[in-house]
Amino acid sequence: MHPSRIDLADNVRKQSIAILQARLADAIDLAAQLKQAHWNVRGPRFIQLHELFDRLHGEVSTAVDDIAERIVALGGIADGRIQTAARTSSLYEYALQAAGGTAHTKAVSAVLAQFGAGLRAAIDQTAAAGDAGTADLFTELSRQADKQLWFVEAHLDGDD
Repeated sequence: MHPSRIDLADNVRKQSIAILQARLADAIDLAAQLKQAHWNVRGPRFIQLHELFDRLHGEVSTAVDDIAERIVALGGIADGRIQTAARTSSLYEYALQAAGGTAHTKAVSAVLAQFGAGLRAAIDQTAAAGDAGTADLFTELSRQADKQLWFVEAHLDGDD
């Protein structure tokens, strides 16, 4: 761990870095899954879902950056390698054969819900460790994930 003048004990920083790294792997995986949906969605709601998945990808990419920068600010090394994300992500694997809007919407909503649950657990874990700043970051990201899930799930209401 790199030295820092942040007034958090080393053990608190180490705990937060480990929690942040786990969520970073999930966020990288989520971003890739959103692109998978964006590229491959088909059907009568194509343009709405194609654009929604692309917008969400952009938002999640910003979250990836925020998480990685917090790791580095705490003195850690952000591991954003695809190999690491593939090995350690806790998210569902995206269904390669998903084609229609409903299939992609269900797949995206499942991983968004899972991502949000991981963020909420991270809020509690980092707050309990004594790192209010990291808990606050996770709180903001969880609100964003909940809103993203709402936008996606709205496409499932009254679905054919």
